Amino acid sequence: MKALITRRSIIIASASVLIAIIAIISVNIFSSSGPVTGIANTITRPVRALSSTVARTFETIFSAIYRYDELLARNAELERIIVERELDFRASEELARENAMLRDLLEFSERHGGWEHEVATLTSWNADNWSLTFVINKGYMNSEIEHGMPVATEYGALIGQVTEVGAVSSTVTTLLDTTFSAAVYIGGDGTGDSESARATVKGDFSYMRSGLLILDFINDEIVVNHGALIVTSGRGGVFPPGLTVGNVETVFTHTSGIGRYATIRPMQDVDNINNVRY
Repeated sequence: MKALITRRSIIIASASVLIAIIAIISVNIFSSSGPVTGIANTITRPVRALSSTVARTFETIFSAIYRYDELLARNAELERIIVERELDFRASEELARENAMLRDLLEFSERHGGWEHEVATLTSWNADNWSLTFVINKGYMNSEIEHGMPVATEYGALIGQVTEVGAVSSTVTTLLDTTFSAAVYIGGDGTGDSESARATVKGDFSYMRSGLLILDFINDEIVVNHGALIVTSGRGGVFPPGLTVGNVETVFTHTSGIGRYATIRPMQDVDNINNVRY
């Protein structure tokens, strides 16, 4: 028995020494931890590579999420800035419109200092085959409007005349209406004194739907060219002098062969008005 134990001890010791020698040689030759470690590394290399790939993937995902949150925050900030700029722009537009209206009102007052006027808003149209009128939001209870008052734009372009006054609204007959007429001056600013340059504009059923009125009773001595400016003369005291009526389009001779008349294109398209002065 004693001999057997001694023999086993010798074998184990010899095996241990051999393994140690192999490990030392492996380290020196392969510059690694030895063939056992190399085998382990070989076996685990795919796992380590997969782990590294997964780690990089998650890192990329988390980085993208963080970047996405940054972009969302930046986008929200830009949207806020855009909304603020839009509000500022609308406010500036409103201010510009108000300034323009006040400037036009001042210029109108300077041009027509003898005409006291107020501003009114068109509320509805009363158009049929024979007339062309509209309603404004001023009457004898909320203004000093009166029957017969002239109605014009802020630029002094004649639109018509007040023909009916109610409590809080009034009717304006436009210059295209068949019942409208006004004394005018052909050319200039309406301050001339040449009788030959004076005539009468009036609405005419034949031209009303074409947006035209006619200039009648044109003196044979005066030359009337296309584009000639027509302004109120102030004769009769109905309309103040100098209100712009429109421009001459075409000159005709009456079917009777006596006298001439011309079609007039109004300075203001009556279909495109919102506010007026009376």
